[in-house]
Amino acid sequence: MKKEFHTLGTFEFPADAVVIKGKLEAEGIPVFLKDENTINSYSMVSNAMGGVRLQVYSSDMERAKEIFDEVRSYATDDSGNPIICPNCKAARSEIYYSRKNIFFKLFPFFESTKYRCMQCNFITRPAQ
Repeated sequence: MKKEFHTLGTFEFPADAVVIKGKLEAEGIPVFLKDENTINSYSMVSNAMGGVRLQVYSSDMERAKEIFDEVRSYATDDSGNPIICPNCKAARSEIYYSRKNIFFKLFPFFESTKYRCMQCNFITRPAQ
């Protein structure tokens, strides 16, 4: 039987992924961290590689997503207030990088920060 993996989330720092991994494994869901060892060894390449990918079996995806949504942290502004989606007014946004062109793939630190709403997928820039 072929098992397929699904990426539940990506993390810039391996330690963030390990916390979520521990919670999911405590709930009986097997978890795999793709590129964890590479980024632990060479942390400067995290953005270029797309971070550590937390993966679960496709058959466990629904349950894993529910648990992940309960414990995950969402984007906040400099004052610690949640980023509010201008489209649906939800307070569930995460940092989003599109990296659509080769320049930003090679030099991801030059791309401006954007936020993606986890409820409606609307992408916005922070208020300056």
